Amino acid sequence: MNHDSLIKVKNIRKQFGDKVAVQDVSFDIKKGEIFGLLGPNGAGKTTILRMMTTLLRQDAGKISLNGFDTLTQGRLARQQFSITGQTAAIDQDLTARENLIIFGKLNGLSRGDAKTRAVELLTDFDLANSADQTLATFSGGMRRRLDLAISLIGKPAILFLDEPTTGLDPRTRMQMWRAVQKLVAEGSTVLLTTQYLEEADHLANRIALIDHGKMIAIGTPSDLKKHVGGMQLRIEITDQKWRVQVQKIAHDTLALPVNVSDRTLTVLIDDTSMQMVPQVLNQLQAAKVPISNFAIETPPLDDVFLKMTVGKN
Repeated sequence: MNHDSLIKVKNIRKQFGDKVAVQDVSFDIKKGEIFGLLGPNGAGKTTILRMMTTLLRQDAGKISLNGFDTLTQGRLARQQFSITGQTAAIDQDLTARENLIIFGKLNGLSRGDAKTRAVELLTDFDLANSADQTLATFSGGMRRRLDLAISLIGKPAILFLDEPTTGLDPRTRMQMWRAVQKLVAEGSTVLLTTQYLEEADHLANRIALIDHGKMIAIGTPSDLKKHVGGMQLRIEITDQKWRVQVQKIAHDTLALPVNVSDRTLTVLIDDTSMQMVPQVLNQLQAAKVPISNFAIETPPLDDVFLKMTVGKN
């Protein structure tokens, strides 16, 4: 057995009535990896996650978590992971600190370790100043941060994050990202489902793209971006009044479609058009167009997502 792969998913299938929700999906997740599961709504991500966490039985195939089979060794498999969204049992009459300590002890920590871990997480999620208030005084955002903190309390070997930052404000989302990266640095392995492509791009070491229950692609974010082909020229202007002129210069010089969004213009370029890019810059400078950014980069994950899922059945 390959001990580097902490999670093994092999040829799993799930059918509900006539509808096949998951078809022959396989992937391994290495120890210490953040693995992203991406796909449109209804693609099968949640069904896969529910099978991996023993909430659903697969019709075919095999899943093992840290060497334990989810069907034949369900209790041992469940001891290997924590999952966000399973912490609804927080006590409204207790403080944030007391709730964290209780969940720490439930996760096998000594009282001293639970208290230490509670302080770490209260700091990580910007709750230190409210640590000793009862939850009745908490806003919705503060409760969500506490909920996320509780899911991280036991430093689980495997952490399943099912769209953990949906609806969070950007600041809380960044706190969540930092806390997850810290946990991984300390040895945890993470499977993340998300609807935010920049989140997967930022966090995940590898991504599996699921559509209509099938695996469409798997690889690092940069591997997947190569599927789109070529590179992208990004031009950012300081004032929208220059937009039409910049679009014309880029289009006429490169003979390629120019995508315009607010003050940003992008062009997907290949090896041939790449040689013409300096001419675009020369013409913009000659026209004295104020530019805040002019860069050649890999295309965003959004482009991969759209190209590989739209219109496929």
